[in-house]
Amino acid sequence: MAHNHAHHGHHHGPASYDKRFAAGIALNVVFVVVEVVYGFAADSMALLADAGHNLSDVLSLVLAWGAVYLARKQPSRKLTYGMGRSTIYASFINACLLLVAIGAITLEAIQRLLHPVPVSAGVVVWVAAVGTIINTATALLFMSGRKGDLNIRGAFLHMAADAGVSLGVVAAALVIAATDAVWLDPVISLAIVAVIAIGTWGLFRESVDLAMDAVPRGIDLKAVERYLLEIPGITAYHDLHVWPLSTTSTALTVHLVHPAGEIPDDSDFLHQIGDELHERFGIDHATIQLETDDSSCTLHNVCVFSEDDE
Repeated sequence: MAHNHAHHGHHHGPASYDKRFAAGIALNVVFVVVEVVYGFAADSMALLADAGHNLSDVLSLVLAWGAVYLARKQPSRKLTYGMGRSTIYASFINACLLLVAIGAITLEAIQRLLHPVPVSAGVVVWVAAVGTIINTATALLFMSGRKGDLNIRGAFLHMAADAGVSLGVVAAALVIAATDAVWLDPVISLAIVAVIAIGTWGLFRESVDLAMDAVPRGIDLKAVERYLLEIPGITAYHDLHVWPLSTTSTALTVHLVHPAGEIPDDSDFLHQIGDELHERFGIDHATIQLETDDSSCTLHNVCVFSEDDE
């Protein structure tokens, strides 16, 4: 039985966001200090909660930036795939940080709701308004990469969430100034936290999926299977696996059955398949094994997809 192995790969590291990360971190560090000072001065839970969330954003930006740096490092004899998976772990940790921040803000807001505290609305409005501008500007820095890179999406969600919190603080402070309804301060915080939780849960689930080597979202496994069977001369396949190497790179391995008597030894055949997988599905790291008889492969019973996973 003859075997040919083909490896078609393009190393695509995350796009460079170095200057954007640096700018976002610097802006938010300065603003965290400002919010803490004025939060205590105005005795505003919403302002202090926003400062806490901003601090988690600084940590998340540092984490995401570090993961992008590691993902660009070349593979080594020990880490043959490189360090691209660091972007997946960074996304997971960022989601966890957001969930922790949500819990902390919710707990404190409930306590303030049960025991309202007077708020210096004027100070809160101006500080939170500046925060809205800074957070919105930082979120926009990562907006273009949020769909193609889960790690960048984590950074974007942190900043977009903070912009929402800051805007809510402004609204609450304006109403409090007009009505003296101090209970609005924690209520607005709770409402915004609920919105943040929805986006955070999606980030958390997707990062867990990638960490478990699930097929990345955006790749239709059934469409990949149909393509493989449409390749001229290929009658069957087995041991098909698709998994993420990072938040921007996807790998595939598969055994293809070509029982025509002779397996094509022209490397163009395998390169063409790799190119198609890359162009159609964004799979940039494909390893393909050709066989003349699927019954002769000892691995073909190992991988069986369950329909319950659909």
